[in-house]
Amino acid sequence: MTPLVAASSTLALVHYLHRRGVLDNQRVQQLTGLDMAALEDPDRRVPAKAHYRLWDYAERVTGDPAVGLKAGQVIDPERMGLVGHVFFNCDTLGEAVIQYVRLHRLINESVILSFEQTGDLAILCWQADSPEHYCRQDMDRTLAAALSRTRHFIHPGLQAEWAEIAHPRPQYADQYEKLVGGPVTFGASTTRLAFNSRHLDHPIPNRNPYVYSAVLRQVNGLLARLQTRRSFSRKIRRLISRQMSTDRIDADTLAKQCHMSRQTLYRRLKKEGLGFHELVEQVRKDKALRYVASDHYALGEIAFLLGFSELSAFSRAFKRWTGMAPAQYRAQHLTRETDK
Repeated sequence: MTPLVAASSTLALVHYLHRRGVLDNQRVQQLTGLDMAALEDPDRRVPAKAHYRLWDYAERVTGDPAVGLKAGQVIDPERMGLVGHVFFNCDTLGEAVIQYVRLHRLINESVILSFEQTGDLAILCWQADSPEHYCRQDMDRTLAAALSRTRHFIHPGLQAEWAEIAHPRPQYADQYEKLVGGPVTFGASTTRLAFNSRHLDHPIPNRNPYVYSAVLRQVNGLLARLQTRRSFSRKIRRLISRQMSTDRIDADTLAKQCHMSRQTLYRRLKKEGLGFHELVEQVRKDKALRYVASDHYALGEIAFLLGFSELSAFSRAFKRWTGMAPAQYRAQHLTRETDK
């Protein structure tokens, strides 16, 4: 399943580039496949990979590796997405956090957001669904926007207790502590932001219950349509996953299990922007990353479970997906786990 990002997030980056005087509309269209009018559509969604390509482009044209942190600190209520308007019209920060987690799939499907309370701490955790969907600049922007908007709309004195960042320490590392207000560590397994639970009771000033009700209905409708639209490909993914260790994954067999023709199967996947063979490749890759990282199976067993006839064929495919051999990927992952 190709993860998508809300076009409003892409549009916010485009507007930031415009403010910096480096916007090239034609280049943006080449990278995203969408013109400015299409990005303005509140229902529009952009492939996560295209969104992340735009971030790489933004860093190049600005010459600023901290572009994500700086873009996230721009407060522009007029250009805030629908989920943002829900967030800042809740009664309290605690309610806003609950809505933020519930609606996060509308913002970015390639990142899983979770929330937990441990003792006196409230912790938000962002986890990319795969290594290739981790974007340093976008994660910087997400953290900066969460903190800057909360301080602007709710409480200017809010400080985080600490933050853990899931990428190596960058050359602009000193800018994180200024933003967060507490200690920051890098190279973590996930990105986490902790603040004192007492902040959850902060009322949100200037909230408008009528705006909240209207916007919440709209985003709930978007979420329902998204879940309906993506449910078919999720079903096919499950069928592919179950059939993965057989000699070959056959579209005709899967289509029969869904009581449709192969052409109908292809057509319905196409509506979600997917091809059948692309989906098979995604499922195989996702399972490979999990199996190799977990150390529960020998590499030869993994090759069999994923339908490869030989370990060498699996190793070539894995290197194509990740840039490294399975054994190297496993060793690197286990080293990180040991260092925690």
